[in-house]
Amino acid sequence: MEVPITMIKITNLKKRFGDLCAVSDLSFQVNPGEVLGFLGPNGAGKSTTMKMLTGFLSPSSGDISIFGINVASKPLEAQRLIGYLPEGAPSYGDMTVLSFLKFIAAVRGYRGSDVDARVESVINKIQLEKVLYQRIETLSKGFKRRVGLAQAIIHDPKVLILDEPTDGLDPNQKHQVRELIKNLSKDKIVIISTHILEEVHAVCTRALIISSGTIVADGSPDQLSAMSKYHQAVSLKLSQPCDAVSALKALADVDSVAVGEEPNSYVVFPVPGKSILKAVNQLLHDRDWQVEELHVEKGRLDDVFRQVTLSSAHGQSQYKLDQSVKAEESEGVV
Repeated sequence: MEVPITMIKITNLKKRFGDLCAVSDLSFQVNPGEVLGFLGPNGAGKSTTMKMLTGFLSPSSGDISIFGINVASKPLEAQRLIGYLPEGAPSYGDMTVLSFLKFIAAVRGYRGSDVDARVESVINKIQLEKVLYQRIETLSKGFKRRVGLAQAIIHDPKVLILDEPTDGLDPNQKHQVRELIKNLSKDKIVIISTHILEEVHAVCTRALIISSGTIVADGSPDQLSAMSKYHQAVSLKLSQPCDAVSALKALADVDSVAVGEEPNSYVVFPVPGKSILKAVNQLLHDRDWQVEELHVEKGRLDDVFRQVTLSSAHGQSQYKLDQSVKAEESEGVV
């Protein structure tokens, strides 16, 4: 039986710049159907890894393969399979959008009518009709990202690698770019390097967090969020002031209670692995407290991000521990 080729495989990847170790013994795989969010604080090694993935930088040691093609030994063959949007979406600002895309198509090896066909395809897909004859330097940040995405997919690559694709954009521009990424991910494998945590839940099926060049957590956004102390916590806001903290703390399986930022709001934390919603509901009913808001939290990715990046060694062991605990208790957790 033929063993399927892993789409992207990184093995013991390292990169040093003199005495600085930017990436340290990184190993992971990306398989068909995954949209991978590559997360980490500034300086964690995200962009360096992206540049090695695309063949822009050579690793100090380790291997990278794209569909079984070694990036170091066959860079051009591997790069034909990759579309790359570097951080900041660099381009030639004095060129119009149309002339730039025709130039990129020619660089990618298209000639004659094939150039026009590829350019027309990405213009329609990325919706660039309104700005075709504008110089790129005059475009908004949102449209510059669109042009960057267009050049990255002009050769219809199997793998799309995006480095900080929405950094610096306003909320409307972020939404537009994320919708484009979702559409592109239907027939491409996408890796997104970002430090914007909301991006992970918005577009990713899997998230990998690195710190100081090493992996400290790996799982779906929901799996990582479940590592948070907020997982299964109950957030509520009451209509009137009352002595709620002591009553909430006295409930079975409640670990602690935090007062929220808004008046009369609270977060009730359960003992790990326990569900407290029923008990909180019963207390509200018994005390006849009027409730404005009430919900059970899935967990907060920003809490997990801080936890695993502030102490890498603790983050790795905590992730493995939480995964085993979840597997044992999944049937009993609401």
